Amino acid sequence: MKVLITPRGFAKYGQKEIERMRNAGLEVHYNDTGLAYTHEEFKKLGKDADAIIVGVDCLDAKMMSDCPNLKVVCKFGVGTDNINLDYAKAHNIYIGRCVGGNSRSVAEHVVALMFAEAKNLYYAINEVKDHKWTKPTGLEIYGKRLGIIGFGMIGKYLADYANGMGMDIYAYDAFPISKEEAQKHHVKVASLDEIYAECDYISLHVPLLDSTKNMISTKEFKSMKNSACIINAARGGVVDEEALYEALTTGEIRSACFDVYSSEPPKENDKLLALENFYLTPHTAARTQEAETRTCEISANIVMEQLLGK
Repeated sequence: MKVLITPRGFAKYGQKEIERMRNAGLEVHYNDTGLAYTHEEFKKLGKDADAIIVGVDCLDAKMMSDCPNLKVVCKFGVGTDNINLDYAKAHNIYIGRCVGGNSRSVAEHVVALMFAEAKNLYYAINEVKDHKWTKPTGLEIYGKRLGIIGFGMIGKYLADYANGMGMDIYAYDAFPISKEEAQKHHVKVASLDEIYAECDYISLHVPLLDSTKNMISTKEFKSMKNSACIINAARGGVVDEEALYEALTTGEIRSACFDVYSSEPPKENDKLLALENFYLTPHTAARTQEAETRTCEISANIVMEQLLGK
């Protein structure tokens, strides 16, 4: 049985898992090109695959229908918005997710974005490189209020870090947060309206679903503090980027720090990129050596369990 692995990180951090799968009798083809597969390359390599470990490549109904042997798809991460789940369900294709593989790394990235924004790090570093010494005044994180929207593993890690930094933490989830979980992670369970109105930093950790698409738009921005910073390390589509531009240029909120975008990479003339109060990293929150190694192991375990019962 053939396993196709598309994420480039597997070539560097997953050799142990590739060897483990091969020793178990699986034929493994992994991406060692250093580049993302084109659609045609993906289609050619995937047509006889029994399992695909997929990163950001699009696995739509047409692509999966061209893979008649396909039994397992494992997302190298957790977000499955690039996979046609309805087609997979209708054709009995198992969908796996690497839950927990990169949660700590994403939470750390959010903390890094908060500090970079509060301390004017991007601006200050570039000023010095431009032979200027303007010494901008920043903010303390201590005592600020953080709202976490989506209290899964990433949200919990973030709450733990924020508690250590002396922040006041509000948390919301679509599913009930137990009293025990709230106490363990030092959070106050809050409504979305409370978070929008009262928090200095608002961090999004929700999947991209019909119910979450553009969940942050004009109405939500108008209800936030003028001093608020919104952070998105979830999916680009959960924030209305036109409304975000309006909020940033009119002073409805102070700033936005994103690791994701609706179109990746963004267009060269994207107007948000021209704003000094908009920070964007290239979807790297999950890209640490430790997270890549863990995710390689988790995805290999899922494939072997589904194909071989191991």
